[in-house]
Amino acid sequence: MARAPMDSLAISELREFASFSESEQLFIQRRLAALRASSRMQSRGLWERLAAFAESEDEQSDPARYADLRPLIPLATERSDYGEFLSRLIVISVEDLSENGLESFSAYRFLYERLLGARARPWLPSAFCAAAAAPQMAPDRRKGLLHSLSESAATAVAWSEAEPRFYPEELDAA
Repeated sequence: MARAPMDSLAISELREFASFSESEQLFIQRRLAALRASSRMQSRGLWERLAAFAESEDEQSDPARYADLRPLIPLATERSDYGEFLSRLIVISVEDLSENGLESFSAYRFLYERLLGARARPWLPSAFCAAAAAPQMAPDRRKGLLHSLSESAATAVAWSEAEPRFYPEELDAA
């Protein structure tokens, strides 16, 4: 089967992924694989089996929690009720950052754009800062995470609405 050539956005996303440490790449791939597996199992009515597998394998936390957030994403331009979305995103982010699989805002943003979609972009810097500053983080880790957020990412006026084009599992298929 012939593959369509990657566009420039996909290539820049691939390069960004390649710049992450091996542990960040593996963490991102595991999270995305768990979400894909849960989606397939849900569509086949096998959710209970996935939950049992996740418990038995001490797998990362419930992948459905990411999918449950998608419908809650408010528009950044609206003065809507964002409390439920942002508070849940922060809790999930604290859990993910506590596992030490993500070492920077770039890796966090890369993962969460794929888990939640482009509409989540405006909310990622604030959730990351809140999670990185959580008391569960060791002081040195907290400092490193917070320093990884660039001023331009923290103060962006607008965000791209383009959905991510590169997903790491594509590397395995190539």
